[in-house]
Amino acid sequence: MYEYAVAWEWLSFAARWFHVITAIAWIGSSFYFIALDLGLVKRPHLPAGAYGEEWQVHGGGFYHIQKYLVAPAQMPEHLTWFKYESYFAWLSGFLMLCIVYYGGADLFLVDRSVMDLTPWQAILISLASLAFGWVFYDQLCKSPIGRNTWGLMIVLYVVLVAMAWGYTQVFTGRAAFLHLGAFTATIMSANVFMIIIPNQKIVVADLIAGRKPDPKYGVIAKQRSLHNNYLTLPVIFFMLSNHYPLAFATAFNWVIAALVFLMGVTIRHWFNTTHARKGRPTWTWLVTVILFIVIIWLSTVPKILTGQADTAVGPPTTAMSQRFAANAHFGAARDVVQARCSMCHAAEPVYEGVRFTPKTVKLETDAEIASHARDIYIQAGRSHAMPPGNVTYISPQERQLLVAWYESTLSE
Repeated sequence: MYEYAVAWEWLSFAARWFHVITAIAWIGSSFYFIALDLGLVKRPHLPAGAYGEEWQVHGGGFYHIQKYLVAPAQMPEHLTWFKYESYFAWLSGFLMLCIVYYGGADLFLVDRSVMDLTPWQAILISLASLAFGWVFYDQLCKSPIGRNTWGLMIVLYVVLVAMAWGYTQVFTGRAAFLHLGAFTATIMSANVFMIIIPNQKIVVADLIAGRKPDPKYGVIAKQRSLHNNYLTLPVIFFMLSNHYPLAFATAFNWVIAALVFLMGVTIRHWFNTTHARKGRPTWTWLVTVILFIVIIWLSTVPKILTGQADTAVGPPTTAMSQRFAANAHFGAARDVVQARCSMCHAAEPVYEGVRFTPKTVKLETDAEIASHARDIYIQAGRSHAMPPGNVTYISPQERQLLVAWYESTLSE
């Protein structure tokens, strides 16, 4: 069974690589077309129906691009669709969600000190929240509020902040941030799959049939594209946040999330304004820096003001962690972990230069060590990833003790 842990680790790596590739493709094409759209120039010589044009240079050649707000007079012979980048970015992200958070729900998804859930309850809440996000957002766009683009975005911001708070009341901090990113990315990808591409297909069908396309479909798609524009950067932040506990594992994590959405707006506003040749609003960078400084302060202020201490961890709470704690090799493995790992992985790290518990993984008590058996096995047993640079001089024999503990437990 221990081969399963290795295979699962490589599956996770492959899925993450796939997700990064598809996300780069989607975000890259999105950023390009936003810049292109905002940089279009109206000129007298444009063909009938053309809104604007842009000259660009890249790869040793020149490109002459024209945009039609509704559609050209005739259907072009070849039409390139930009949609699969979005679809596969979402599918690969959902695969990552299944592998890491659903497959490891006891460790990464459920925090019983936050809400006492079984893994299946947590998974169902996760799936329901993603579905709810799209349905609620879509109906919001189609409601009277949706006629006011900026008013709609303010309401959407309130919804996102509410979801940030809600997720932190249900899941671990890490899972809460990941789900907030997934919640937002689901809206973005569904915009492409459910609205933007279907509307464009209606226009194409009208052209082929010789009908004059209705401009409303382009207007609706444009609004959804605008939302995707401003939501992209926060999604990237939340996807990266799982590596930074000071973002997700602090008392004000949901407030930090709320400020991240504002930072996404200020950064994109600078790029959008610049690409549209309407000036360079440098004030947006000052606001962004101030917001980021506030985030840094929020990540540490509870401890500074209250000296809050982590509550003691009781006995292992899952049957599997109880098995690891009861294994005959546990004592030897625990001694290795406490001698080589716990100086950093502690509520109050004592290793010089380490101020906060790495990834909030504490390895001081029997319960904590047993609960992280698989990570210890992968990071310090099967591989030499931990300790970093082997700064605590863990020996090959000690690594073998960790391997023996994990594998013998699974073979019992």
